[in-house]
Amino acid sequence: MPVRFSELLDAFTFVGAGAMHEHEAFLCKQSGQIYWHSESGGEFDELPEDIDDAGKYIRIPDKRELGLGKALALEFTEQRLLREFDEVQRIFRKKGAYARFKHLLERAGALKQWYEFEASAQEKALREWCKENSIEVSD
Repeated sequence: MPVRFSELLDAFTFVGAGAMHEHEAFLCKQSGQIYWHSESGGEFDELPEDIDDAGKYIRIPDKRELGLGKALALEFTEQRLLREFDEVQRIFRKKGAYARFKHLLERAGALKQWYEFEASAQEKALREWCKENSIEVSD
């Protein structure tokens, strides 16, 4: 059953919005329905009892699982802000790196470029993940 790519992207964004495994989303491969769940509570879906059935459900990955965390920031810096590469490496050695990274991008006038680069990489990686997992998407 095809699933709308925009719905997968929304779920992917949701999963990446919290701490590791704080937010989860699962795709039912049979129906195309996405189930949303958060450890912090809220108005989310009640997960089906058989959610652990890997033949029926697949967990939506987060950006780190698709190599879109620190590695992507370093790739962007290497391609677009090479003079700042050493500084960005230092930034990512400590907690709170993304806030400091975005501040550096803002100072360099490259924040919009980063968001476009990140969105493009996320779409490409998520589509590849779908292909690898035999998930049919519609646009």
